[in-house]
Amino acid sequence: MAGEKKKHIVFDIVGTCVSYGAFFDALEERLGDKLRSHGIPPRMLGMIWLADTERECMFLKASGRSVRFVEILKPFIYRFLAMSGIQNPRSFCSDEDAEYIASSYRRLRARSGVHECMEKLRQAGFEVWACTSGDRVRVQTYLAESGIEIPDDRFVPCEEIHGGAVTKPQPGVYEFMLSKFPDAEEKWFAACHMWDATAARKCGYVCRVFVMMTVLLCLNSFKAAWCSAWEKEPVTEAFGEVEVMADDLATMADKIVAASA
Repeated sequence: MAGEKKKHIVFDIVGTCVSYGAFFDALEERLGDKLRSHGIPPRMLGMIWLADTERECMFLKASGRSVRFVEILKPFIYRFLAMSGIQNPRSFCSDEDAEYIASSYRRLRARSGVHECMEKLRQAGFEVWACTSGDRVRVQTYLAESGIEIPDDRFVPCEEIHGGAVTKPQPGVYEFMLSKFPDAEEKWFAACHMWDATAARKCGYVCRVFVMMTVLLCLNSFKAAWCSAWEKEPVTEAFGEVEVMADDLATMADKIVAASA
């Protein structure tokens, strides 16, 4: 049974277990010097490109149009070049360059420390799960190519939850994951995204407060762990607090184990 173990941890994958390094390397290779010659830091443009494309993807889905992030990433480069002050973005960045950089997103690989992190947690008795907003084939390819082992029945894409009707950070995603191990003593959600970690942490408290006794709320909610490897600053003023914060994944695992003792 999925919920037999008493300790469970759910990992976000893209940006957490796998890094965006391949994407930034491709951007540097094709446009790095050209961007710097215009006073544009390549990494800053890349972060804007990723973040704003993700935002637009979410808005498209909210309006009823089913799209996948990797399918719309390429064309947005021209918008962000123009917004950065490049007068002729399609001359500045060829279609070949845009394709090369965008396709690198399909080649993301393991973040440093992820193998050690998961091994420490498993040795401490945790069952490791994955929950991703990405599609199954692409994200499982990331894991396979990176040597990250998560059993197929512990891998949950949002597009397979309630027929794809919900995605992170909607509460229905975290509720669904909680239902996988209702009797667990320890339930953790780990991410390098504060919006993800805190949404998971909030879900159990908020989504059940109207239907369950207060004394039961803490028994059916996630504890949250955040690693600063991607976002650097937690911005707790906006997102609130989490149980564990760490600067790398291995240290995050140590703190989770200690907090669960």
